[in-house]
Amino acid sequence: MPSVSSLAEAAAVLQAASAERGKVRIGSDLDAGGMRAVLEHEAGDLTCTVEAGIRLSALAAALAPLGQRLSLDPPGDPTIGACLADNLSGPLRHRFGAPRDLVLGVTLVLADGTIVNAGGKVVKNVAGYDLGKLVCGSRGRLAFIGRVSLRLHHAPIAAATVVVETTDAASIVAALLGSQLVPSAVDILHPGRVAVLFEGGAAAVAAQVESTKALVGGAEVDASIWDASREQQAVSLGRSWFAPGELGAFLATRAAALVRPAAGIAYLPTPTDVATPTPVLSLEERVRERFDPLEVLS
Repeated sequence: MPSVSSLAEAAAVLQAASAERGKVRIGSDLDAGGMRAVLEHEAGDLTCTVEAGIRLSALAAALAPLGQRLSLDPPGDPTIGACLADNLSGPLRHRFGAPRDLVLGVTLVLADGTIVNAGGKVVKNVAGYDLGKLVCGSRGRLAFIGRVSLRLHHAPIAAATVVVETTDAASIVAALLGSQLVPSAVDILHPGRVAVLFEGGAAAVAAQVESTKALVGGAEVDASIWDASREQQAVSLGRSWFAPGELGAFLATRAAALVRPAAGIAYLPTPTDVATPTPVLSLEERVRERFDPLEVLS
């Protein structure tokens, strides 16, 4: 099936598959490649509504003239729909969260071809079911994501990175998170380095850099380490989760990892076999059955 260019086309594909008891795999059989428009940009409200097929680079280019950005920086250049469906994030997750923290509303096409809207286009909206957060990480098993309303942030005037070379990353992170510093990103490139990103006004960034050096040492470096961090994330073969308070114990069990300590997630160079708890699997299956009782979405 070709990439669709409208909600109506996606609905027709899924309606036909449902009627014929067929199977559709979103991303390969059905994708939003032809849906790449910025539908609305409410600069005063720091929100926008886009079609799910727009790539992050294209959205960034559209927002930049007004000094705004979507604070989402996963590896590569995925579409907004992929960011939600696969719950993709990057170093900026430390301060700004994952896709579920930035989505305000969605337009979905359900497995039977029904088009539904949920959420809204303003940050304080509380109307309707929060399907936007529900589809984050759903990997195309619940619905086709057609449109997304997103929370934006002002693009920073200045940015600076400090890297601390250390054999005790857990202590460095504890000192940083227990201070008055407000980093946009804190990544551990284990073993040996903790990278800290500060963004904002020039004076504020400079002050935080100096405070960081006084607190934990380190040196200011260029931004290329964030490219290295995303590359390490992109080539990882496994993921693991840990309680943030158990960072030291977790690092002691790993020879190498890219770690986002505030999120409690690590990207590993080797495959992992972390079993999803049975209650979680049961809940996921019940949700899927409600959205797709005929199992159209494979």
